Amino acid sequence: MLSRLISGLIFLFWIFIVIVYPMLISIYVVLPLFIGFSGLMFIKGLDEDNYLYIIFSFIYILNLELNLSLPLMLIVTSILFFYFFIKPKLTFLKLCPICINVATVIFVDVIYFIFLALYDFATEQSSINYDSLILFSVLYDLIAAVLIWSIKLYYYLWLAFGV
Repeated sequence: MLSRLISGLIFLFWIFIVIVYPMLISIYVVLPLFIGFSGLMFIKGLDEDNYLYIIFSFIYILNLELNLSLPLMLIVTSILFFYFFIKPKLTFLKLCPICINVATVIFVDVIYFIFLALYDFATEQSSINYDSLILFSVLYDLIAAVLIWSIKLYYYLWLAFGV
């Protein structure tokens, strides 16, 4: 009974994050974008056949792009570019799951910002300001990737050993 309540609360928390957080980002510009983290969740969903990860991250990405007036589907294009062309070359990190998470977040963020710069150059407009807030956003992406991996590890330890 308690586990169903906790899983229901976690589900509601993720619904709140997916729907409301991109709206808050459009109001409070100092909030991190979590582009790399959403890319990490999208890729984890593809790897593990977890459609909930894919759907939640896709809705978050679409909501973020619409609320911030970013080019539509450019984040998904960046994620898929990483997934098909760069991730197969990162097999040497297979024994270090946290390294894979960190590398995925960094690569998705960098690829997205490169694609966005190319898009801005081609259309002669400015979609986003490249300043120190972008670095903080990438830093928060990395922290989120490490924390989620650590919480998942702690949860498995708690289940296995009651720690």
